[in-house]
Amino acid sequence: MASSTPKKANHFAHGYEFGGPIGASLITLGLPVLCYVFAFGCNDVSGCPAPALLNFPKIDLEQLKVEVGWPQNGFWGLASWEATAWTFAYYLFSGLLYRFLPATETQGITLSSGGKLNYRFNAFSSAIFTLVLCAAGTIAQGAEFPVWTFIADNYVQILTANILIAYGLATFVYVRSFSVKPGNKELRELAPGGVSGNLIYDFYIGRELNPRVTLPIIGEIDIKEWMELRPGMLGWILMDCAFIAKQYRTFGYVTDSVVLVTLMQTLYVLDGIYMEPAILTTIDIINDGFGFMLSFGDLVWVPFIYSTQTRYLSSYPLSLGWLGVVGISTILLIGFSIFRLANLQKNIFRNDPNDPRVAHIKYMTTKTGSRLMTSGWWGVARHINYFGDWIQAWPYSLPTGFAGYTILAAGTIVSTAGPDDQVFTMTDGRVVVQGPAKYWGMLFTYFYVLYFAILLIHRDGRDDEKCSRKYGEDWEKYKSIVRWRIIPGIY
Repeated sequence: MASSTPKKANHFAHGYEFGGPIGASLITLGLPVLCYVFAFGCNDVSGCPAPALLNFPKIDLEQLKVEVGWPQNGFWGLASWEATAWTFAYYLFSGLLYRFLPATETQGITLSSGGKLNYRFNAFSSAIFTLVLCAAGTIAQGAEFPVWTFIADNYVQILTANILIAYGLATFVYVRSFSVKPGNKELRELAPGGVSGNLIYDFYIGRELNPRVTLPIIGEIDIKEWMELRPGMLGWILMDCAFIAKQYRTFGYVTDSVVLVTLMQTLYVLDGIYMEPAILTTIDIINDGFGFMLSFGDLVWVPFIYSTQTRYLSSYPLSLGWLGVVGISTILLIGFSIFRLANLQKNIFRNDPNDPRVAHIKYMTTKTGSRLMTSGWWGVARHINYFGDWIQAWPYSLPTGFAGYTILAAGTIVSTAGPDDQVFTMTDGRVVVQGPAKYWGMLFTYFYVLYFAILLIHRDGRDDEKCSRKYGEDWEKYKSIVRWRIIPGIY
């Protein structure tokens, strides 16, 4: 049931986040631009970054357009009807799998109205079904499998299609949220932080907590939960696979670096999808409305920005050797173990504190009746799972090394390569060296590590504020017991 509290009072009770309306405006308008900067700035035409960018601030725009492969028909070339149609077909296919594959049905947490929403979970089987189909196609047709070639050849146009879908979806749920009425039978509620009364801020944060829609054949879909774990997360892996195939078509072989990154990211995605029911206890589902923030994040940011490393390696086939593979895999194992074991302990404790696996855990009981763990993983740091998650970010970027490359025309005498540079020859005769681009490519391939650290620190802050409002002085007492936020002894 939606709150009947006036918007102004609700706003002051929750407060602005992300810099308020100004921050929301900058993010809403700036993130799509940043995605295009990544798509064109690190490319398979001239290099990563494009050579003209190294002459900043004396950039020749006409030369830059040539180097980044800017469409000949200008902005219209950023989109295509074919790429848009196939993108919608991908979403439809995902919806049909949601409807017809076997699923586990469960209820979410109790809403402020006292009711519980029903959820249908089969994201894991849907992903496996899709990946098996793609594997069969790859076995039959190799690197020329049409799914892989289409993604690589229409990358920018597919990006544009998803950006438009993200904006359209955010607009739809924003407008529809004004039909939420107190006491409705559908258990529709407004998100506490999304009813400030400021249009751009509420559009960004999301007004409705759990917007749902009923589609022909597919049935009812919880938009937020469905978008969180289906098209974007699986799209991330499909992008990675497409870039493995592209590397093979470009050089005639596949390197351990691009395979390792893909395997690590696939493990991360499949693990998250397999644990789909755990999403019901996340801040995204419990606290956040569904607006542009989640719409763009789920459908654009995750699949396109997170696959930057494999896109880079598809044009610069760096090899790690077995020592490099073992070392990077060890870092991943450490991060994954912390992340998964901590989350598993939390979920077991929430469901049954008397379970033998968590019966030894110490906790404090708040005035609200909630139990806050003060030992085990969660006694080490209040968000120890974030620490594990951040450690996992490093192995995605490390296989790109001291990133940066320049693509030279076929037959070029290589004179720009440094003494330690490797020289790679493409199947079309073009030559790839690092040259003056060395290190500058790290702005693209290591961006994920920096961004993820900022994201987790910000999320920790949001959670701290939410818990402070919920538990009051009990939360301060808890923080005096569990002192560290994310990194034990440091932060």
